[in-house]
Amino acid sequence: MKIVIPETRLRQVKAQAVRTADRVGPMATQARDTANEKIVVARGWAAPKLDAAAHSIAEEIAPKISAMMSQAAARIDPAPTVKTRNRAPMLLLFMGLAVGAVGYAMYRKNADQWADSMKDSASDASHWVGQKTETTADRVSGATHDAASKVDEFGGKADSKADQISKKMS
Repeated sequence: MKIVIPETRLRQVKAQAVRTADRVGPMATQARDTANEKIVVARGWAAPKLDAAAHSIAEEIAPKISAMMSQAAARIDPAPTVKTRNRAPMLLLFMGLAVGAVGYAMYRKNADQWADSMKDSASDASHWVGQKTETTADRVSGATHDAASKVDEFGGKADSKADQISKKMS
């Protein structure tokens, strides 16, 4: 016993599948556009933060190191009346300068690495969202195509059944 599906029902299913495909396509495009906008917003937020960090270093840390070095220079300045030489201040000065230089270099390196990681993170996120959007759009397109193929197949079968039935009735 075979189940006979009316031709009008097959046409309705086919029309519904076409309408669904027309609705899903723009949604995938909108999802991709929204993701791109969010990435631009994230980059717009990160750029001023990096700039502020750079100005903070130039305005706060560099003057403190300069003042420290000036104080050390004033302390180790040889006075004409000094008879004995104490090498400890000079040693402390050079050690302080070395530690300050290393600290500053480490801070700059860390800031550069942070900036690079933020750029990479934003780039990776953009790439990932683009891939996911394309994959989703491809899946939706494939599913819509499969549904339309099935509807066409059932429509063809229904037409042939309808022809057979009409031949039998005549």
